[in-house]
Amino acid sequence: MPVQMAPKVKEKKGDLFASPKDFALAHCISADVRMGKSIAAIFKAKYGGVSELKAQRKRVGEVAVLTARDNRVIYYLITKSRAWDKPTYDDLTCALKSLKRECVSRGVKKLAMPRIGCGLDNLVWDRVKDIVECVFGDEALTLQQQMKNTKY
Repeated sequence: MPVQMAPKVKEKKGDLFASPKDFALAHCISADVRMGKSIAAIFKAKYGGVSELKAQRKRVGEVAVLTARDNRVIYYLITKSRAWDKPTYDDLTCALKSLKRECVSRGVKKLAMPRIGCGLDNLVWDRVKDIVECVFGDEALTLQQQMKNTKY
């Protein structure tokens, strides 16, 4: 059996939205597409597309996708049903697997995201990072975690 090499998750301080344009962006939202707080509210203000996201009718564990005006691909990981819910590690894992399939199908090789699930959703970064590395372990994908502040 071949040995899987986990991608190096590069952590970088800075503004997620200042990532080079060849990086797709990803973050977590609820299936109700409320996006009223934290980084989700910033994505909503910057990229809009709420109606388009709702029309995709994605469920927990799936990924909604928008292409921004600048052609940047934006992935919305659905990790919980309602905005006030908290995600589980299993639901996050399912959403990350869906994200991986989307990246592969679109040929995305560079992906930037905040410390997903670790702000208002209260997941533990060390565990989330392990899950990300496990899910993407066999892909040649550059993963960049942005750390503008600890409460994204």
